[in-house]
Amino acid sequence: MKLVFFAALAFFVTTPFCAARAETVAAVAPKTGSHLSTDDGYRGIWYFNQPTKDEYKFKYSGGFATYPYQHAPIAIYCKAADKTFFVYGGTTARNAKDKQELLHMVSYFDHKTGLVPRPRILLNKQTSDAHDNPTLQVDDHGYLWIFSPSHGTSRPSYIHRSSKPWSIDDFDRVAVTNFSYSQPWYVSGQGFIFLHTRYGGGKSLGINAVRSLFCMTSVDGVKWNDAKMLSGIDQGDYQVSWATGKRVATAFDFHPAPLGLNGRANIYYLETEDMGRTWRNARGETVKLPLTGTNNPALAYDSRAEDLLVYLKEVNFDAKGHPVILFSTSNGYESGPKNGARLWQTLRWTGTQWVRRPFTTSDSNYDHGSLYIEPDGTWRVIGPTEAGPQAYNPGGEMVMWTSTDEGQTWKKLKQLTSESKNNHTFARRPLNANPEFYSLWADGNGREPSESSIYFTDQRGNHVWRLPTKMQSAFAKPEIAW
Repeated sequence: MKLVFFAALAFFVTTPFCAARAETVAAVAPKTGSHLSTDDGYRGIWYFNQPTKDEYKFKYSGGFATYPYQHAPIAIYCKAADKTFFVYGGTTARNAKDKQELLHMVSYFDHKTGLVPRPRILLNKQTSDAHDNPTLQVDDHGYLWIFSPSHGTSRPSYIHRSSKPWSIDDFDRVAVTNFSYSQPWYVSGQGFIFLHTRYGGGKSLGINAVRSLFCMTSVDGVKWNDAKMLSGIDQGDYQVSWATGKRVATAFDFHPAPLGLNGRANIYYLETEDMGRTWRNARGETVKLPLTGTNNPALAYDSRAEDLLVYLKEVNFDAKGHPVILFSTSNGYESGPKNGARLWQTLRWTGTQWVRRPFTTSDSNYDHGSLYIEPDGTWRVIGPTEAGPQAYNPGGEMVMWTSTDEGQTWKKLKQLTSESKNNHTFARRPLNANPEFYSLWADGNGREPSESSIYFTDQRGNHVWRLPTKMQSAFAKPEIAW
């Protein structure tokens, strides 16, 4: 097994994810069978981006343990183990004044006992940037795979695999390389299809997009096929994706000049059922890649025609297998009320056309929630749509919404949190979500560094549990917070 891991390292160093980093990613020996240290509680990273010199302080900021929305999945329910495994961005800080360094954390919720163990520390990412937060995947044999991305090309990225099935105790380092915005999916019996971003990755093709979308595949997670570029429109793209069975779908925007990533616009949709060999639009038409023009066959919603910005949240599938995209629109990228209410909407493919339906509003572009489409036909959204204590900063009070008519009308089923000290941010949906552990998020002050706790709720929103911030023993029961 050691020889396999060394071979994998050589592959990743000589077959770069990002051309800009091909010669600068250091070759280091893989850590085989590395036993992970434990932390004594669950504490999330606090992060900010782009100071604004106004009362809102930052373009976005807060408790970002489950950030960003472009990273998926971060939690997976595994029936064979009856556990929901999850990863998140932890911190070296013990209080709000301490220096923040991002720790890649892994843990699980045991559905049999109702307990969580002390979380394990996979690595210190040597940054305070929550864009480097990890993602998770589990293969057919129960091995956990953690993908540790980087925000751009200034830091290395990693792939680790658990030494034993269903275990968080020991991990092997499979690769040191560079990739951003990690979205690994595992197709049973076939292997991995890894969607990700490369900064400057299209230059070899004459494409100048700052951020370009790529796809790689691997049968075993060790040896990977050459990357295929999906899109590099104007200055680049952000994407959200999801998988069910052999089907992997991605919804993405583009960044028009001169605002770049602050000008994110439009929604495009592609899917594959053959491990990325062929990509089709919602009509089933094969699409020639990479996409570089704004008016292309994958276009699902032209937000520029309405002079609106788009903030993607999730993609899912309805009872007929048609894609449904959750997103919000905004009049501008700046924080505050001047850009109006941010309108939450669904975009659903009916089989013949895309239908867009709004259902609620919130006060920040970075209010992120998850879309669940359940076997009984219920559509459910969990997200921070009520204003929080730091109004117009990311997050707020968590709310559960439901629809029984495919998004035509919505009911505010219940408010999950209230009278909070800090905003709740980035509610995330586990893959194969168990009703007992249905959504995962963190909290944090939107305007100044703060401590950050991590929470989860059940399918009905009966309770919100806080993961223990200080543990006296190897296992603990999460406390009911609401």
